[in-house]
Amino acid sequence: MKTLKIGDIAPDIIAVDEKGRSLRLSDFSGKKLILFFYPRANTTTCTQEACNLRDHYNSLIQNGFRIIGVSADGTKDQQSFTRKYGFPFPLIPDIDRKIINDYGVWGHKKMMGREYEGIIRTTFVISEEGRIEKIFEKVKSSGHSEQILKEYNL
Repeated sequence: MKTLKIGDIAPDIIAVDEKGRSLRLSDFSGKKLILFFYPRANTTTCTQEACNLRDHYNSLIQNGFRIIGVSADGTKDQQSFTRKYGFPFPLIPDIDRKIINDYGVWGHKKMMGREYEGIIRTTFVISEEGRIEKIFEKVKSSGHSEQILKEYNL
């Protein structure tokens, strides 16, 4: 598993979001990008996290951030998730796990005594220049926006 650290150049993103729009990391040049990886659309904790970012979207945008969500769900699942909760930010269906692997967020997990492989909930903040600026490995799903804003003293 690849391990990124603060100061590293962020791996490029070349993808298509849930609405069929092409996205590249360079599209966000000059803005801070919140790149959040979540295990599965429409699950309780992932919904809390994404809805928290949605609910604080205007504050995050006003403070210079942009947001992209990534999971290994397919396009239809991402579309359903967006429609159901009205997310104003793109979600990338990374079925082949290229972005997930590039950012090193696929790994061994345990839940309720069960062990399996999956996405490790992680958020990267990428600087205006395309470098990893912050890494949130302990994401507070119901307070993630506040966690990010507090880290930046906003």
